[in-house]
Parts: sequence; structure tokens; C-alpha cells
Amino acid sequence: MDLWQVPIAEGPVPVTVFALAVVLLAILAVRRWRVRPLVWALAGAAIGAVVGYAAYKIVNATNVFGDAVPTFVWHWSAAAFAAIGFALGGMVGARTWRRVLAGIGVVVFAVAGVIGVNMRFGLNPTLGSLLGIAASIDLPTDAGGANQTPAPAQPIYTTSTPPADMPAVGSRGSQTIPATASGFDARDAGIYLPPAALVANAPALPLVIMMMGHPGNPDATVISDVLDQFAAQHNGLAPIVIVADQLGEAINDTACADSTAYGKARTYITVDVVDWAKKNLHIIDDPAYWTIAGYSNGGGCAITFGAQSPTLWKNILDVSGEPFGGSEQVANITKTIYGGDAAAFEASKPVNIMAAAPAGTYKGMTAVFTAGAEDVGYKAFADEVGGEARKVGMTVTRYDVPGAGHTGDALKGGLAEGFTVLYPVLGLSAAS
Repeated sequence: MDLWQVPIAEGPVPVTVFALAVVLLAILAVRRWRVRPLVWALAGAAIGAVVGYAAYKIVNATNVFGDAVPTFVWHWSAAAFAAIGFALGGMVGARTWRRVLAGIGVVVFAVAGVIGVNMRFGLNPTLGSLLGIAASIDLPTDAGGANQTPAPAQPIYTTSTPPADMPAVGSRGSQTIPATASGFDARDAGIYLPPAALVANAPALPLVIMMMGHPGNPDATVISDVLDQFAAQHNGLAPIVIVADQLGEAINDTACADSTAYGKARTYITVDVVDWAKKNLHIIDDPAYWTIAGYSNGGGCAITFGAQSPTLWKNILDVSGEPFGGSEQVANITKTIYGGDAAAFEASKPVNIMAAAPAGTYKGMTAVFTAGAEDVGYKAFADEVGGEARKVGMTVTRYDVPGAGHTGDALKGGLAEGFTVLYPVLGLSAAS
């Protein structure tokens, strides 16, 4: 099994790590304590808890990640640091074997904290997705640009018959997409090929270009898991997906724009990634079968690019998206990206792009806007941007994911609703 595909959000890995952490903490706690070592251990635990909580407060105060970090982060960080502090303090006056166990415990407690936080966020289900590492994917040898086809005469689901040797699930991995036109310093893109793309004489399929949040990795794990479920119900049919990097190696908020500060992020997505897809993937070369999608920061970019280039793609999937690129740090983005030109920044906002477009510009476009039902701020963003999209003529679906906030449950639920709407539009299933 590929090490980077090892599940860390469920299954034996987190169970084993948490169990080991509990056992180690119990062994370290059960001993004949003298006053001095006990004071050190308890003081270490108290200091560790304070450090964990302080780190959480500092992260939010400095707005490092834009949105406020959920409260469960400090619960896990305070607990992990408290356990680490207890282990370190307990080394005082301890025997050699206890010191060795304490050292092992420090590592295990730290890993348990990371896994716990990651599980609650639900955005990185594998070790590779957490670390931003994915094995390279082999593309079908007949996937070159010469095989691009126009829109089919009939919906794909009516003409596609899966062969007996079609795999049960798709394939995912990474590919380097050269920044030929943009020069943008992008990380490798995540790629998902559905089961129907992995057989001989595979049909040309719709294309989805997706972008993840900030911070985040261009990882295809979550969307591939969702689409594998759809493919299982539709004869292996699903879109081919590129999860492209709109942030760059430095993981900046590029505001979905070309700039001298962070490079030509927009050109990279709308030119370089598009050209690479046409040359390397067996896709339907028709904007009606293309979707620009994104989550959080990527969702803001998706509606921005969709509004700017309505002839490039006719479908938009905005999952818990920001209302516009750079919304988390307006003053800084105005200065850094737009050279202090507030009017230019205003003009870059999707609602203003759509409002300024000639009547009929967005006719025939389908857009899906989702947010977590408990994510009050992003629900308002989806209402605002989705409302403007409907006003200018797009066919809009607006959906709230029950019980979800702004983490993995919102992403999975938003993608599931989005593709429920888009499958008939893309010819992958009959209309419900």
C-alpha cells in the first residue's frame, strides 16, 4: 500500500495512536512520587496547557489562517501540550527506563494532538494529504490532445457501457503542470481519473478544475472519495478532476489574481492548467462540460474565474467559498495585489464583475453555492454571491450542509450536493 494513502482520519492509525498515548500517560503517571518530581510534572502539565491555549489565541489574534480557528483546536492543543509537559517534568528523579518512555511519550502525544485536530477538521484524510505529498499518477497513454472530442450527440450515460475489467474505484495522484504562460510557482496538482477513464477505449469525460482552501494543499483525496461514490452508482462515470494550486509554493493568498507580488495565479489556472488538460487528458472539449470548482479560498476563486471567463466553463461549484479573493485581509490585499488601488480591488469582486457584464453574458450557466448550516458567515457569503449569480441569469442551486461548520463535513457535503446537481447537466446521469 502507498504510504501516503494511509488513512489517518479514521481506522486503525488514529485508534492505535490514541491508545498508545493513553497507555504511555498511564505508565508515566503511576509511580511512587516524591514531592519534587511531582511538582515538576504537575507544573509541566499546567505550563503545557497554557502554552497550547496561548498558541491558539495567538494564531487567532494574528489572523494567520484568515478565519478564526475552531475551539476544538485549543482543546486538542492544550491536552497534547499538557501531556508533553507532564512527561518532561516527570523526568526529574525518574529512572532511566521512565525517561526513555517519557521521550517516546512526547513524540506520541504530539502526534496524537495533530491527528486529533486533523480528524476534527476532516480535510486531510490521508498522511499524504496532510503533508501535501502524493505519488505521481500515470495518465492513460491515449489521453493526448488529439483525442479531445466535442459535445456528444447524446448524454454520456446513455451510450457508455462499462467493460467487465473496469476497476471499482478511480485513480488519484499528482502531476506537475508547467507554468508556461504564467511563470507561477505552483505546487504539483492533484489528479483524479474515474473508473470509466481507466479502461480501453475510454469515453471522453467532463472536466472539473478545483482549488482548495488557504492554507491548504492541491490534494484530490476528498473529491475523489466523493466522486468514487457517484461513479459506483453510474457505471463508473465521473468527471476527470484537476485540483490545481492557486496559492503557490509560498502558500500566499494570491486573491485569485495576477500580481507582481505573488505571481500570475489567475493566468496559471485559466491558461496553463486549461492548456495542459486539453493536451494530456481525454476530456470533452466543450465549456458546457467543464466545471470550475473550489472550497473556501478556492471557492472564492471559482466564482471569480467563472464570472470573468463565462465562455471557458459553463458550470461553477462554490463550496463554502469566500465572497471574493482576498476577503480575509482586505487592506493587505489592496496594497499588495492592487498597489493600493481600492477601485481595482472592488472591480475584482465576483458580484461586481457579474453586475457589470452585458445582459445575457451568463445565460446557460449552472452554479451551485453551498455552506455549512452552522457556518453563519459563509452562509451569508453564499446568499450574497449566489443571489447575484441568479440575478444575472445563471441557474443557481443554494444548499446548506446540515450540521456542518467550515471544515471537512462542509466540504464533503457541499461536493456531494454539487455533483448531485451537476451530474445530469454534464450528461453523467438522468435528471432526477
